[in-house]
Amino acid sequence: MADLFGNKPAAIDLRSLPLAERMRPAAIEEIVGQRHLLADGGALARGDAALRNMILWGPPGSGKTTLARLLAARSGQQFETLSAISAGVKEVREVIERASTRRSGTGRGTVVFIDEIHRFNKSQQDALLHASENGTIVLIGATTENPSFEVNSALLSRCVVHVLQPLEEADLGVVLDRALADHGRGLALEGVTLSEEARQLLIQDAGGDARRMLTVLEIAADGLAGKAPQARRLEVDQVRRALGRRVLRHDKKGESHYDLASAMIKSVRGSDPDAAIYYAMRLLEGGEDVNFVARRLAILASEDIGNADPSALSLAAAAIQVVNHIGMPEARYTLCQLAAYLALAPKSNAAATAMGKAAEIIARTGELPVPLKLRNAPTGLMKQLGYGADYRYAHDAPDAFSAETYLPDSIAGTRLYEPTERGYEARLRERLEALRRKVDLAQEKRHEA
Repeated sequence: MADLFGNKPAAIDLRSLPLAERMRPAAIEEIVGQRHLLADGGALARGDAALRNMILWGPPGSGKTTLARLLAARSGQQFETLSAISAGVKEVREVIERASTRRSGTGRGTVVFIDEIHRFNKSQQDALLHASENGTIVLIGATTENPSFEVNSALLSRCVVHVLQPLEEADLGVVLDRALADHGRGLALEGVTLSEEARQLLIQDAGGDARRMLTVLEIAADGLAGKAPQARRLEVDQVRRALGRRVLRHDKKGESHYDLASAMIKSVRGSDPDAAIYYAMRLLEGGEDVNFVARRLAILASEDIGNADPSALSLAAAAIQVVNHIGMPEARYTLCQLAAYLALAPKSNAAATAMGKAAEIIARTGELPVPLKLRNAPTGLMKQLGYGADYRYAHDAPDAFSAETYLPDSIAGTRLYEPTERGYEARLRERLEALRRKVDLAQEKRHEA
């Protein structure tokens, strides 16, 4: 179609496009991976024209955009795209208006694909509600973030969420072989081959991301341009140079933030220092706030280790101070040391369990009065009312233990803290049991008197 001045747009030179773009599947049958959706019985395997609002949730390079395009093509509907990074409510309304005109004029439907839909704010998402509900558009959103966190409930209720998985190594191998063999869309430099070590490095480094793998392949192949066709063989060192430094995908407010933090904590709790350090480094290498990692480990020192190793909390507190003084990247040493120590420390959640029991009692009984004997009596009136009466000063008793009771009368004798037999807490358990026996004996004597 010519522009206002009669100029026709220039044809796009296929070779000017990145390899990953050129190698996009041209039909659903060419898609590798996602068999749980596309194989017989899968939610998207049907060959008819039916298409419903959906959100494709998966990691980068798993084929979300390609799948959306091919589903629209299979349905015979017009395909329009919006980027949540650059489009606002105005652009959304313009697309919906075009879709409405198209449907009333030709009866043809419109598929609106919104990449990175999790970046749309509430008003932008709300602008899609009516049109996606009444059939003016079929909405396909793509996101790398958990839609239950990032997409509002009203829009989410109008969509089916399909989860795309990272491509398996066998699938990546298929994509790689296609790029090498396809002389029309594949590598612009013909005759490129890979050593087995180079091939495995490309596949393993991709981490399920086909786009990244093809990008690295294209960069590595560019270094062979001056060589004769028979010498165009990529070795592992050439691929390694093309890889560069990997930038980890990590959103400090998204699901990866919570997943990695949870994995680190569970690894420490499970006494696995290798996994604890791995996940701590995943967080740090992904750009996570170093203080967040330190705080999570400090919380764990009390919640999961407690008095089984009281020095764990001291070490965590020291780590927080050190981290704040030295910052990154040196703080990694401190946090990995802490993660390893906490992972190998004996574990006890006795204090955390006691905390929960106390909270339950408070919620059930409310503000129970403090026993009079435990109240200070700074005035004469308070003394007349019995404040502080019969209080036994612990240091006046043998071993500085007066065998007194301190809980409110209605819950006297309640046991909250039950030390384990692990680590230092085993000694505390032994002492606590002895003290409780003395209290029980003293109470019996007082009742007899």
